[in-house]
Amino acid sequence: MSSHVLRKNLSMNKSTTHYWNLKEELLAKIRAQGGWINCHAHIDRAYTITPERFELFLRPRSEKWALNDELRINSTVDQIYDRMARAVERLLEQGVVALASYIDVDGLVKDKAILAAIRLRERYGKEMTIKFLNQSSHGLFNTEKESRKWFEIGAEFVDILGGLPKADQGREEEYFDIVLTTAKRLGKMAHIHVDELNLPEERETEILAAKVIEHGMQGKVTGIHGISLNCRPLSERKRIYALMKKAGLAMIACPVSWMNERRSEELSPIHNPVTPVDELIPAGITVGIGSDNIADIWMPYNDADMWLDLRALLELARYYDVDELVKIATINGRKILGM
Repeated sequence: MSSHVLRKNLSMNKSTTHYWNLKEELLAKIRAQGGWINCHAHIDRAYTITPERFELFLRPRSEKWALNDELRINSTVDQIYDRMARAVERLLEQGVVALASYIDVDGLVKDKAILAAIRLRERYGKEMTIKFLNQSSHGLFNTEKESRKWFEIGAEFVDILGGLPKADQGREEEYFDIVLTTAKRLGKMAHIHVDELNLPEERETEILAAKVIEHGMQGKVTGIHGISLNCRPLSERKRIYALMKKAGLAMIACPVSWMNERRSEELSPIHNPVTPVDELIPAGITVGIGSDNIADIWMPYNDADMWLDLRALLELARYYDVDELVKIATINGRKILGM
């Protein structure tokens, strides 16, 4: 066969062959539902990784909440705003239409992140729905750092109350009581970090679900991460899912944030470190998705790629229901953000 004929045949085959592009089909369905909803991030800390700070990334995750103190104390309002704006620009270019982001409001940062958040919403509020949540990295009971005072100030400003019970480990029930009582008084939803260390002894999700029912906050509270649910036996997981369903407790998955979870010698069912959406969704639990930490000491390589997060989620959880994945990226997120 002559080279001319061979080139002609190859050209014909190329033009008539159709390849199923699953990624493009899924992204098209997300666009058809209005675009991505990023349910969880920390954009006031975004893009703070440096060669000098990279060593902090290598420390255990449980230590990092305090390791960021120097940065948070020394950051100016302008610097915080610049980080936030860069993150929002990154998300806008992907078609993200709504974002929920934690901002630090505590005795170290005081109101700097609040002032930056006001500027950010003034600049980008017409391009993206931005909902803020308050975080106190030193908990609610640290009197030296005026933790409770700044929690109350943050609660008044934000759209959704945030929570980090690990900052007050051992006092989880008191912690949830304060956050949920405050949220109910202010008529706001709450998003709370739970079960994020991939350890079988973590019980934050089920404690939170019970507290939601106790405080009459059904359908208004969302857990974030919940990866330790995977560590529990199947019978326990099913019991917790039923309790979550009764509480209307949703969950936000941030899969890229947990792909680098360290090896553990703890005995538990074999699992990947990811929110168990393959079990939560069939159990009737609403699940959204978020990018979590962006280019900081928690996730220095994370560039807030929403497709990468969704791809990681579907593969790590072995969950391939396209319609439900689209809901996770869109419809479920709007519900979780109170939209």
